[in-house]
Amino acid sequence: MKKLPLVAIPLVLFTLLVLFLFQGLFSDPRELDSQVKGKPLPEFSLPDLMKPDVIYTPEVFKGDVTILNVWGVWCVTCAVEMPYLTQLKNEQGVKFVGLYFDQDLDPDFGTKTLSRVQQEVTQMLARFGNPYDFNIFDVYRDTSLDLGVTGAPEHFVIDHNGIVRMHHIGDINERVWQNKVGPLYYQLMEAKNAEMTSALPQQAGQQ
Repeated sequence: MKKLPLVAIPLVLFTLLVLFLFQGLFSDPRELDSQVKGKPLPEFSLPDLMKPDVIYTPEVFKGDVTILNVWGVWCVTCAVEMPYLTQLKNEQGVKFVGLYFDQDLDPDFGTKTLSRVQQEVTQMLARFGNPYDFNIFDVYRDTSLDLGVTGAPEHFVIDHNGIVRMHHIGDINERVWQNKVGPLYYQLMEAKNAEMTSALPQQAGQQ
């Protein structure tokens, strides 16, 4: 009788393994909860890709609803989604900020120069469209790691208080925008506008 639990252990482990694999088979990796969802952006101090003297911190996301797009010129899917992101910017006023990192740039050993990266980015944006208000240069990829980024493209929907509300893995196309990202974006815009409207009488009363 005492040996029965020991005999049952392999069976229990096998059952747990089967359940884990079965769950993974039918799960969508794009729906995985991000480690930063519902939290402020992790602290960073990073330069503008095109104007390295300009330094950004999480404060740059305060005041506007923004979609932070992780991308690179090496990313084929990024090029595919870029025309649609540009359309969203031009036709609907959606605000995109790029978080750029380069696989071939080694800041310590100079595998690729910054000017080369800037040239490649300029050429790609000229070819496929430029949806970005600006691009933050994640030089060492530290911020991407803090955000839980596994590749590109990935998108973070950030509210006007700088809180991450969604992490979408993969491209944003028309279907994804209409069914997933867009509804949240406009919901956050309505919340921002309502907060600003409610603050107006208070400001008027203080004058």
